[in-house]
Amino acid sequence: MSWIEIVDYENAGPQLKRIYDRVKGPDNNVDNVLSIHSLRPHSLVGHMTLYKNVLHNSNNELPKWYLEAIGIYVSHLNKCDYCVQHHFEGFKRLLNDDQKAERFIKSVKTDELNGIFEDKFLVGMEYAKKLTIAHTEISKKEIDDLRASGFTDGQILEINQVTSYFNYVNRTVLGLGVNTKGDILGLSPNESADPNNWNHK
Repeated sequence: MSWIEIVDYENAGPQLKRIYDRVKGPDNNVDNVLSIHSLRPHSLVGHMTLYKNVLHNSNNELPKWYLEAIGIYVSHLNKCDYCVQHHFEGFKRLLNDDQKAERFIKSVKTDELNGIFEDKFLVGMEYAKKLTIAHTEISKKEIDDLRASGFTDGQILEINQVTSYFNYVNRTVLGLGVNTKGDILGLSPNESADPNNWNHK
């Protein structure tokens, strides 16, 4: 499950169990990426607050499938198979087109995204890639390119935050040896209009 100790749902103390009750899925299942925080429950609260607001908030303007696509791409670039597996399942569900989803994941694995997205969305993916693997080379030009492709500044912020979130979580997973053993792939918090609803369904 991981390289450090994890407190599972059954053995959680009162504070941790209260948080687990907010994030759990079926049969009291808590994703390993979340239970990795069990020795410091306050960091799980921070993680979930960021995750829910960056990726699952109804105030976002960009389609959720596109935000998930950014997360999958960033996770692949970081070689975080855990996040690729989890978020690809969510992406497939949102897209509701298995053939298109399979074309997308194949294009991610070969890093050939041309023809998968309209030009506007492709520019956003290019920005996410540069921010992930060459962040010190980012300049105002990239922001100008995003604007020129049709993104508003608020939408650019959404792309930036999703990319930054996945770089954070990828390093949490890879740095602590988190794997998918016992996880139910593809669960995510719904109720995007309620930032305090963290339940994974």
